[in-house]
Amino acid sequence: MTRSLIVYLAASRHGGGMKIAVLGTGDVGRRIASRLVELGHHVTLGSRTADNAAATKWASETGERASHGTFADSAKSAEVVFNCTKGEHTLAVLEAAGAAALDGKVLVDVSNPLDFSKGFPPSLSVANTDSLGEQIQRAFPGAKVVKALNTLANPLMVRPRDLPDSHHTFISSDHADAKVTVRALLESFGWAKDEIIDLGGLDTARGTEGFLLLWVRLFGAMGTPMFNLKLVKLEG
Repeated sequence: MTRSLIVYLAASRHGGGMKIAVLGTGDVGRRIASRLVELGHHVTLGSRTADNAAATKWASETGERASHGTFADSAKSAEVVFNCTKGEHTLAVLEAAGAAALDGKVLVDVSNPLDFSKGFPPSLSVANTDSLGEQIQRAFPGAKVVKALNTLANPLMVRPRDLPDSHHTFISSDHADAKVTVRALLESFGWAKDEIIDLGGLDTARGTEGFLLLWVRLFGAMGTPMFNLKLVKLEG
């Protein structure tokens, strides 16, 4: 068992929780941050300015384990950082957080490189031979980037049992210990062990980010974002 998982389990067992930064005040960031607070963690919602209205409102309504601050302040005090920003802003946001604040920490990247510059449906600003996840890792080599939760609607990210059947989510990373930490967090959200598929290294994020081109089409066809993939494998 890795040290990161021991820290996580020990903190949860004693009710202390982890210190987690969630960068991004949109629907995804607030949803993940609220769920983490509910699970007993101390969460700082990070934004460009310390007086961001959405972050201030969220913290005031969520309780004593919730706080808000700049990207830099949030990341500096955190043990784990969630990047929940729009893909087009991600690298600038992480630069504002600071490489030193991310060094040695698990960085859960939930973003996607969607490009809406030509309208809907979007294209990908990064694809085929690269991914946004890999760009983040190159820009911040001291961080332990794990791509996760980027292939489904944010309510299902943190409450997978809202769907009536089993379904799957994916993780990609070059850091085995970071994957263990993220698995533990996802399981605490309600994901079953066998519903979390480890795709391998961070280059596999090219696949999950690319899936968004199909996801937006499925959203349009189904009229709801409350769906996900269930993979069925032939045994034997």
